[in-house]
Amino acid sequence: MRASVETEKLGVPSSSVICEGFVGQGASTGAGLGMPNVPIAMVPGHVDTKSKEQLAEDVKTVTLDMIVKQLTTQPAEAKGPAEPGLKDIIFKGTFEEVNKYFYANKYSDGLPIVPPTVEKVEEFLKFTDRSPDEKISVLLPDNREATVWNVAVNGVMAGCRPEYMPVLLALAEAMADPKYGVEHSGNTPGSETLITLNGPIIKDLGFNYEQGVLRDGIQPNTTVGRFWRLFLRNVAGFLHGTTDKGTYGGTWKVVEAENEDVEAKIGWQPLSVDMGFKAGDNVVTISRMVGSEIICSIFGSKPEEMLPFISDRVANIMGLEMLFTVSPENACSNKPHLQLTPVLAETIAKAGWSKKDVQQYLFDHARIPAWKAEKLVNDWTNFVAPHQSLCDVVNKTSKIPKVFCESTDPNRMVPVVCKPDDLLITVTGDPMRTNAQIFGSNGILGYTVSKPIKLPGNWSTLLKEAKGQ
Repeated sequence: MRASVETEKLGVPSSSVICEGFVGQGASTGAGLGMPNVPIAMVPGHVDTKSKEQLAEDVKTVTLDMIVKQLTTQPAEAKGPAEPGLKDIIFKGTFEEVNKYFYANKYSDGLPIVPPTVEKVEEFLKFTDRSPDEKISVLLPDNREATVWNVAVNGVMAGCRPEYMPVLLALAEAMADPKYGVEHSGNTPGSETLITLNGPIIKDLGFNYEQGVLRDGIQPNTTVGRFWRLFLRNVAGFLHGTTDKGTYGGTWKVVEAENEDVEAKIGWQPLSVDMGFKAGDNVVTISRMVGSEIICSIFGSKPEEMLPFISDRVANIMGLEMLFTVSPENACSNKPHLQLTPVLAETIAKAGWSKKDVQQYLFDHARIPAWKAEKLVNDWTNFVAPHQSLCDVVNKTSKIPKVFCESTDPNRMVPVVCKPDDLLITVTGDPMRTNAQIFGSNGILGYTVSKPIKLPGNWSTLLKEAKGQ
């Protein structure tokens, strides 16, 4: 759609060919890009479920006429609805009336929101040195500016406390990072973003990093996670049924905070250090995940007894994710995320193992047969053509390491990532439970990105006042 809009702006006729289920998303994307009448030609049904003969017939009898008409006829000029000003008051009423209005206009996620009055928004602005009018970025698909002001507005709506503002701003910057790729947030797997928090800010704001760490019920973890989805909705423009095409869809994820006390005790570095920051920095890390699996009741008193089970489950979660490891276009963008509880990490570290040792073990043992990797990429999805063996890919691109072509034996075992540190590891959760959790990565449709949390100069004073000290 973006390519079509750009060619139309240059005066070159275009026609975007879209499956039937994506027509609404295409129209909404065009409107967000300033061209609500961008030409769209529909292919009935879904191309993945048709034979070549049926697809050809559908294109010939339905789609082709649309394409010809769109390339030869000038559409009438159309304009999208006017945007309210940054600080315009769009509605006044009771709590119930405000919520009814916001829900009807798709500004809320279906749960009650806190009405974002000017007074409440200004309370949030006290917790940043940045100007309310400062533009952070322009977010796709709606091409709307993300500003310090609308970060605060959505923070109020989500039920955040004002002192969470520095975390919210860092999340907005992470969302806007081109590497993350916010424009893919409405893709059909319905993947959600995992937010990981590091640094003293965890304790400053009372984030949960122990039992039930990803469960709602703790205000900072819960409301900051909700802010992420509201900001995607209200600023980026991802709306259910149009730009958000998740087949099933999840809801926003409660924020994960790391147990840095345990990591310091066992000599492991937190995720933020793995992402290039210094220990003690306040950092948020985001990564879009397509699914997860709880690894229950891991048994053993030493790494060699525990890690085979974990390795098996890490390899087991891989499906489409292998596309982000070994396809030429998306090579080495797969970064699954493993959460270990403190007792697991401490037991492993007691044997002298570092986090890098664990990553290396998983790289060496979380493997699948080469034939299965090729099936996942070539036969069970339609993203790579023509059919290519792993050795074909290794020989054609220097991006993919030779470990994927150590022989041509189809039963040889190959890793699920390109290098050990592609396996992200955090320590969090119930301190005395022997469970872990593995998240599958959505690769190029939500790269892992970290941003520093910038505190205002008078942070200590503001925090004391917020806590009533």
